Amino acid sequence: MDPAALIPIPDAIPVAWGWLQFFLLLTFFLHIVLMNAMLGAAFIALVTHLRGGHASPYTAAVAGNLPFAVAFTVNFGVAPLLFAQVLYGHFIYVSSILMAVFWLSIIALLISAYALAYVYKYQYARLGNGRLPVAGLITLLLLIVAFLFASNLSLMQDPARWSRYFDRPQGMLLNLADPMLLPRYLHFMVSSVAVGGLTMALFFDRKHRKGDPSASPWVKQGCRWFAHATLLNVAVGLWFLVALPKGVLTVSTTAGLLLTASLACGVLLAAPAVAFALAGRVMPATWCGLGAIALMILARGLLRAALLAPWFSLSQLPVRASYSSFTFFLFFLVAGLALIVWMVRFTLRSCAAREARP
Repeated sequence: MDPAALIPIPDAIPVAWGWLQFFLLLTFFLHIVLMNAMLGAAFIALVTHLRGGHASPYTAAVAGNLPFAVAFTVNFGVAPLLFAQVLYGHFIYVSSILMAVFWLSIIALLISAYALAYVYKYQYARLGNGRLPVAGLITLLLLIVAFLFASNLSLMQDPARWSRYFDRPQGMLLNLADPMLLPRYLHFMVSSVAVGGLTMALFFDRKHRKGDPSASPWVKQGCRWFAHATLLNVAVGLWFLVALPKGVLTVSTTAGLLLTASLACGVLLAAPAVAFALAGRVMPATWCGLGAIALMILARGLLRAALLAPWFSLSQLPVRASYSSFTFFLFFLVAGLALIVWMVRFTLRSCAAREARP
């Protein structure tokens, strides 16, 4: 069967695809930073428990903030998923149906992780040694969710494998034969550990600047987590590049040149991020790290376009102009982001006020 016959006809979009692609990349950047911080913090807390730090300042901080982090990560994940559905709906809807059982299980997995995050927070003092299995289960659930998302995106970009549905129509297909799946997944997970370490450094650096001398060792430990995980991720990234189909990384086309340049610039920006972290300079490491993440997200978008090129191009999407609705959307997007910033600042001020009480 010709795989192209399995690809549905795309719906019309309200504005030129470039606008939607821009907001997809922007909102995914916000989501991935939060997701990395959440998952990385949970993983490092688990490792800290495994090392015997059952009541360390770091695990206490993670326990107190993890429900908040999960909620923000999930909510910030809605926008990029919607933008992806608008641009690539005729691919992502199909892949979601092919793995429907796993895809729908994400809801139960997230709710379970969210509930356990509240147990970890409000029963932290009573759990004692039980903090280890609770933190371990939260981390495991989040890792499974991340793998299922990676699997869906892998299947979405590989229509040639969709015909397997006719042999297994139970909605339990995973694209495990994709050589890019494992390195892609590990690349995101190791990145989460790096950002989790950077989040640790930022959290305790703030405490150190407020005069808490006990925070300094945790700043150094967070910087080490970030630096070592980033270096490991370079190796994982090379594995991912080796797994790419031939002809994707090329400078002979504009798209290939942009992809190669964004990857190279991301790696180059990671170098000073590691150097700053090892020197204990948290803020410069943070800015370089965020810049590297932004470039990798751009490369991810370009890679998706390259992998789908035999089947589809964004320029093929029909446009049914509706600028009033798009302007309406932009207004509420800006208003929503402003409200979120206010909520975060209000929460931080409230937490600081509670800490200052005798």
